[in-house]
Amino acid sequence: MMSVAKEGLGRLPKVSPWKWALLLLTLALMYQVAARHLDNRLYFWLKTSWHETEWQDRSLWLPEYQVRIDALPVAGVSQNLSGLTYDETRDQLWAVINGPEELLALSKDGELLARYPLNGFSDVEGVTYLGDNLLLLAEERDQALVVVEIPAQAGPLFREDYRALTIGIDLGGNQGFEGVGYDRARDRLFVVKEHSPRKLYEIRGLKASVQGHFNLQVIDRQAWIDHKVFATDFSSVHYDEQTGHLALLSDESQVMIELDAQDGKLISFRSLFSGFAGLQQSVPQGEGLTLDDQGNLYLVSEPNLFYRFERE
Repeated sequence: MMSVAKEGLGRLPKVSPWKWALLLLTLALMYQVAARHLDNRLYFWLKTSWHETEWQDRSLWLPEYQVRIDALPVAGVSQNLSGLTYDETRDQLWAVINGPEELLALSKDGELLARYPLNGFSDVEGVTYLGDNLLLLAEERDQALVVVEIPAQAGPLFREDYRALTIGIDLGGNQGFEGVGYDRARDRLFVVKEHSPRKLYEIRGLKASVQGHFNLQVIDRQAWIDHKVFATDFSSVHYDEQTGHLALLSDESQVMIELDAQDGKLISFRSLFSGFAGLQQSVPQGEGLTLDDQGNLYLVSEPNLFYRFERE
């Protein structure tokens, strides 16, 4: 009797196949929720929707953006398409390629207009237009910000010809500066570090310092992103002159996020998964975003994809 009882205690209870299937389905759903931060997305969707009427007319309000050019391969570019910015002086876009380093002029329809090889530059990931015929390029690994004057004709640019600001904080290989956005009215440059850790910096007085009036301030805006931004990384940032808000792009989380650039308040977000914003397929690796003076939003994704979104 004792041996029989012990044998009975050692047996696993029988579980029907449908219970095993239900368990596996539950585990799969839990993994998707954790991996895609669906719980956070639901929370922030409810939170931002509650204030929709307050912000809709004085913000970007990303949920209203719908894709108009969807995953257009940029002719003449095969891989490593990265940062993006709008130049209202020329009514065109500037983009960068990371490896081999190159500056590109693009039309607002994604047409390649001109190429500028970047000789001596290293790991260029971000670009923003400063006005006054100046671009700022971000080198990721060195965390260097290089101010470049736009030449009159297409052709190579040489790194030794330009001044730079290097901020060697939390250096960690290929996890440095990914994107830059500029507030011309207040001479504020916003810089995002990809991850490990993800960071958002505000640098005041950059353009004035370049012009000889040295007065730099570097501000860590970690408080803006610690509890308000659910994205696991940052690949780009844009400052919108019309609203005074920041648009952040996350490659890993496949999302665009809008923050108030005065206090870091979360305003809105837009998923870049298939089916959202009219996208046929999820944006594979979003690397750069910008807005033009009409409020149209442009995005580039590796390897060579171009998107344009318009607000309905």
